[in-house]
Amino acid sequence: MHRFERAGVEGLKDKPGRGRKPSLFAEQMVGLSNLLLKASPEDYGYNAGSWTDPLLIDWIREHSGIGFKKAQIYNIIKKLGFSYQKRGIYPEAEPERRQAFVEGLKKTPGEST
Repeated sequence: MHRFERAGVEGLKDKPGRGRKPSLFAEQMVGLSNLLLKASPEDYGYNAGSWTDPLLIDWIREHSGIGFKKAQIYNIIKKLGFSYQKRGIYPEAEPERRQAFVEGLKKTPGEST
């Protein structure tokens, strides 16, 4: 009410600079987007074939000094236009061992009741 009395309708408009400042700047967000599109975790010394939330949390902490929690990473990924995806088969898994395991399941006799 006081803002309206002092400045009229203009006084009711939101002023710039309100709200919490983003932790990552626009350049950092672009860099993170490029990282997800073009780089592998293996390029940065991680023992994984695809980016996961703990890896992203660690990478951001190492390169910008900012710590995030899982929920924040999901929001950042969504803001960048990506989606969180789960995979049943991991790229770092060994295909030969997986195939041997599957074959072993087929050979296991079932219990008859």
